[in-house]
Amino acid sequence: MESSAALAPGHDRVIPAGSPFVRAAAAVVGTIALVVGAVGLVVPLLPTTPFLLLAAACYARASTRLYGWLLGQPALGPIVTTWRRSRSLPPGVKARAVAVVGLTFAVSIALVDQALARAGLVALGVVLAAVLLRIPVAR
Repeated sequence: MESSAALAPGHDRVIPAGSPFVRAAAAVVGTIALVVGAVGLVVPLLPTTPFLLLAAACYARASTRLYGWLLGQPALGPIVTTWRRSRSLPPGVKARAVAVVGLTFAVSIALVDQALARAGLVALGVVLAAVLLRIPVAR
């Protein structure tokens, strides 16, 4: 088991999974999510926060070293620690996220010809928007 010394204060309760297969799978999924989240830092319509939170959750299951490394990154760590501390989104992020969801789903619905697929997209978009709207905004 790895030491939790690499973790930021207040994050020492992260315990990696016991199974080597689960740890390896979590590390792979976390790395993919991290790459997508990092691309989201420079691509305007690609969200960063959800992918970084997924990467953090995966790294927490994979390795305290990887999780500590992510928290130590100046551009990425504060996003994760802010979420863990307040379970809220920074001002403006919520409105942009809902707008991106609405725009993305509207375009997807317009491009799909099948009624069942459209209905599924509408339902998924409404659920996703409802979840986003329930997340508080940080002050």
